[in-house]
Amino acid sequence: MVKKMMKIGIISKEDYRRRTIAIAKGEHKPGKDAPKIWFESMESLGQVLSGQNQKLLRLIKDSNPASLTELETISGRKKSNLSRTLKTLSNYGIVDLVKEKGTVRPVVNATDFQVELSI
Repeated sequence: MVKKMMKIGIISKEDYRRRTIAIAKGEHKPGKDAPKIWFESMESLGQVLSGQNQKLLRLIKDSNPASLTELETISGRKKSNLSRTLKTLSNYGIVDLVKEKGTVRPVVNATDFQVELSI
């Protein structure tokens, strides 16, 4: 798998709201290198990219499971737990959940992360 970089931004809710409004009004145009996903704090980022979730992402990348059932077997995690975790990762664009023939196949979209933080 080719390494895929995902740029992550850390920004307060208020600053994110102002930024979003400025974009909607056409007052601000994000650069092509601007972060694609945003977190309110390093703590919230840490919850999504926890050590356990990083291990899961590596496992998916390396083993390329054909379904959640297969991932359950190789990871030792319950399917319900995997579903919740993968849904969260999918909401941030880190993982795609590809529906194929009655199953869901997880696909890792990002292998490397760059964090942009302003104080």
